Amino acid sequence: MHWTGAVRWQRLFNGQNTMEIFIVTENEKKVAGRKEKKEAVQIPPPVIMFPGSGHNITKGLRRQKRDWVIPPINVAENSRGPFPQMLVSIRSDQDQDISIRYSITGVGADQPPNEVFSIDPVLGKMFVTKPLDREHRSSYHLRAHAVDMNGNQVENPIDLYIFVIDMNDNRPEFKNQVYNGSVDEGSKPGTYVMHLSAFDADDNTTANGMVRYRILSQTPHSPIPNMFTINSETGDIVTVAPGLDREKVSQYTIIVQATDMEGNLNFGLSNTATAIITVTDINDNPPMLTSRTFSGEVPENRVDVVVANLTVIDADQPHSPNWNAIYRIISGDPSGHFTIRTDPISNDGMVTVVKPVDFEMNRAFMLTVVVSNQAHLATGIQSSLQSTAGVTISVQDVNEPPYFPTNPKHIRFEEGVPAGTSLTTFSASDPDRLQMQQIIRYSKLNDPADWLSINRSNGQIVTTAMLDRESVYVKNNIYEATFLATDNGSPAASGTGTLQIYLIDINDNPPALIPKESQICERTYRSINGVNITAGDADTDPNAGPFVFELPTFPTTIRRNWTISRISGDFARLSLRYQIYLEPGMYEVPVIVSDSGNPPLSNRSVIKVKVCPCDENGDCTTLGAVAAAGLGTGAIISILICIIILLSMVLLFVVWIKRREKERQTKQLLIDPEDDVRDNILKYDEEGGGEEDQDYDLSQLQQPDSLEHIISKPPGVRRVDERPIIPESQYPIRPVVPHPGDIGDFIHEGLRAADNDPTAPPYDSLLVFDYEGSGSTAGSVSSLNSSSTGDQDYDYLNDWGPRFKKLADMYGGGDDD
Repeated sequence: MHWTGAVRWQRLFNGQNTMEIFIVTENEKKVAGRKEKKEAVQIPPPVIMFPGSGHNITKGLRRQKRDWVIPPINVAENSRGPFPQMLVSIRSDQDQDISIRYSITGVGADQPPNEVFSIDPVLGKMFVTKPLDREHRSSYHLRAHAVDMNGNQVENPIDLYIFVIDMNDNRPEFKNQVYNGSVDEGSKPGTYVMHLSAFDADDNTTANGMVRYRILSQTPHSPIPNMFTINSETGDIVTVAPGLDREKVSQYTIIVQATDMEGNLNFGLSNTATAIITVTDINDNPPMLTSRTFSGEVPENRVDVVVANLTVIDADQPHSPNWNAIYRIISGDPSGHFTIRTDPISNDGMVTVVKPVDFEMNRAFMLTVVVSNQAHLATGIQSSLQSTAGVTISVQDVNEPPYFPTNPKHIRFEEGVPAGTSLTTFSASDPDRLQMQQIIRYSKLNDPADWLSINRSNGQIVTTAMLDRESVYVKNNIYEATFLATDNGSPAASGTGTLQIYLIDINDNPPALIPKESQICERTYRSINGVNITAGDADTDPNAGPFVFELPTFPTTIRRNWTISRISGDFARLSLRYQIYLEPGMYEVPVIVSDSGNPPLSNRSVIKVKVCPCDENGDCTTLGAVAAAGLGTGAIISILICIIILLSMVLLFVVWIKRREKERQTKQLLIDPEDDVRDNILKYDEEGGGEEDQDYDLSQLQQPDSLEHIISKPPGVRRVDERPIIPESQYPIRPVVPHPGDIGDFIHEGLRAADNDPTAPPYDSLLVFDYEGSGSTAGSVSSLNSSSTGDQDYDYLNDWGPRFKKLADMYGGGDDD
């Protein structure tokens, strides 16, 4: 494949000359639309002169006053070569006088991507070295330079623009392989459904990137094969025919093809995508009951019972507002005994009792029921005659419990009525009038104070104890009891009734003085000095306040020292008479309180008044409070001295007990405290002797690191320095600072552990000694005897000083026992 160049000149409006350069291949020489076949002419590559050049560019053209405008260089993408392929030739008019070196710079030359373009530095021929991809880069901007052999600039750089001409090398690509859309059933032709779009990487300003759409297939073909069409330029899908019915076809699958080259199937590239169109439901099918009549039965006095089940058929989409059924009772139930609830799973109507029915009142109900959808019917759809049905409900008679016509029943009585008083007759009625006469029996269900009884036959209520309004069982003057009425039906039924007795108050509780204790200053210099008193009465008005407070006439000292003044109907003030002085102390002042009942009740109460010295604020002082308790200053001082003596005796007793305990523990030691040598043993930081002591071999005194040489020996005799291979006994651990009384126990425990320790020397085994020869210079040691059975004299221990006195007393003092 050879490249040729064509040069075309034209005059621009600004007066500049331009040159358009276009590089084509021999395969691209054909021109569409020409009727005559022309022979391609081989044209040499164009020569680009630097602006300062004065040579002719082509024959017959001369350099003008104005500079040439370098036209862009157009290069087709995806060229097959061979490479490098020459594009243009760049020259300077000074190349005949001096040696010129040419170079190019810019993206594609000396900048990434490098070496896409190259130039012959001597001849100035510019080449493309590899195929270009317009989708990767659509243009390049290079600069051409001319320098002499010394690198000096000979000409000003010129700009070269290289445009990559697009080829149809990319198919249209859909963003998604599957598109989902929807359209309501029954839609009119021209209804918008969905949009599809494809992208072509080629130049969209040319036919290479212009995409057109068309529908290849539709599945299913019902009701016609072409229910939809697509806009070839925008990709919008719309309906073209009526007859969309979700109940017949709920989904369509459409294959859409996108082709570039403006949809030319001969030259364009194509791609396909799938459009899934869901036909959405509208309420075009009214619900229809499966029967014109339904029936059921219900026991009387039952609620929340399903008595009939209504079934319905709806062709719309299940579990949608177009399918969900709503049932209404339009006649036959004026009192609202029934309601119809929809089963969310089956869409059936459940006739439910919400208000008890009475067989004696209505033995049967004839209901008229209508059913509709949650959503309104679509425009033009009429309701079906099968949307209405009749429901017959029969009521079953059951044994109803007796009932108390007045419940609760209220009566009024004065408190204090004696036992055996007839209060009222609390009788019940049997609602089963159509059944045989039944007998009702009465019993007591709840009587908190056990004050009442009821006649089993007629319901007469009689008191069994005196009624007391002030009882804890009476709330707000009302006493409440519950009774049971039971019939003899099959099965037996019972009903409850409540009797509320309002107890009228009588004056049966005397008032009580409040408070019981108080304090007052010993001198009444102030008019405010006194005690405010009132009274409490368990009765209510008019048997309570106002109260009357007065002092008794006996003893006479009460009225002589104290006085009562009235403050209000319920309050009075108790105070000392003017200029009366009482010694500090506690005084009991009797007060007579009377209520306002008819007749009034009185009560003699005693208030304890503490008389004490007061400060300027009228408050009892601390010393005065103590004195008011009935103790003088001398008595107080005597009590304090006794307390101090008692504490001293307790302290001395504790010290004596501690000392005696210490002496008792000291006697348990083996030696006296003054003979205890532990107090005289001094510890020094000596870590060894002199230089003569450094030659000792201490390895014989160390525990061997391994016992393998002992374990591997055959069973039999062992040496004396070998310990038996058995667990060692646990010896008691002595505390760091032991108590003196624990030393004896520690010694005994250690001795007992040593006696029972099989690992303690001497080991219980046959000892083997190595023969060392005869003629030992050592004498016999058989004369040594450790037995203590013989008599020995230990009196010499008395000469060894006080430290051995205990041993001398134990062994040498036999005559003292």
